[in-house]
Amino acid sequence: MTDSNKEFEYNGLLINGFAMIFFTFILIPLLIIGCVVAGGEENLWLSAGGSIVLGILFIMGCVGYFTQEPNEARVMIFFGKYRGTCRRVGYFWTNPFLTRRKLSLRLRNMDIEPIKVNDKIGNPVLIGMVLVWRIKDTYRAVFDIDSSSLGATGTAISNAALERFVRIQSDAALREVTGHYAYDQTGVDESELTLRDGGEEINELLERKINDRLSMAGMEVVEARLNYLAYAPEIAAVMLRRQQASAIISAREKIVEGAVTMVDMALKRLEKDNIVELDNERKATMIGNLLVVLCSDEPAQAIVNAGQ
Repeated sequence: MTDSNKEFEYNGLLINGFAMIFFTFILIPLLIIGCVVAGGEENLWLSAGGSIVLGILFIMGCVGYFTQEPNEARVMIFFGKYRGTCRRVGYFWTNPFLTRRKLSLRLRNMDIEPIKVNDKIGNPVLIGMVLVWRIKDTYRAVFDIDSSSLGATGTAISNAALERFVRIQSDAALREVTGHYAYDQTGVDESELTLRDGGEEINELLERKINDRLSMAGMEVVEARLNYLAYAPEIAAVMLRRQQASAIISAREKIVEGAVTMVDMALKRLEKDNIVELDNERKATMIGNLLVVLCSDEPAQAIVNAGQ
């Protein structure tokens, strides 16, 4: 399917609404009164015929008015044929036989509820996002989306139909992107991008994937951003214990590294200041005692050697 924009500007009849007020509500009523007065009893049929014609013109004139605000558009349809899109702002009068489908071009927010998806290595995760989107091609938004079942009328497009389409396509894009990445570094190469640390790169890819899907319906995503990411409940407890174990191991590594550095410094300082001379056996005993004191979770208990 081509991504070319099928929309074009409406170049048909479009008159300033305030100018047409004079014609519809002042001039035509005056002409009707003039026909009635001038016809009298002698030209009753002529007077009645003129009044009926002018009455029809009055009714048609009342139907053709519409007001359009900034970031709104109307798709003009003449007996089923697309005549263009009016984006002009103001108060206008146009051909009353035109069907005017109103569309909002304003930015819209959508919060995609977290869904359960398997990541790259098969772990079930809950992931959600927020979207900022808008209508770009009014032709596709009106004629390529079926909104008849969701309450669309002759002059308005069902917002529910548009939102449902965006939600379904965004859900599919989110599942596709999630399947390309692991939740975190567990089980993958440390240099590989993950959902937890992907940040802007994940968001940009997600935005591009959603735009590829929404372009067929004349809509675009201005911003797509992950706002929820967690393991699914069935594995959350296991993953939490694994993360706790990893944190404990990392902390122990730091503690041991610091303890070895302190023991080395203590031995060098004792040797440098000639405080005491230790043979290898006593050094080993001292190193063991210091490591126990420095690496233990509980405070060390002092033991006094009475020399017995």
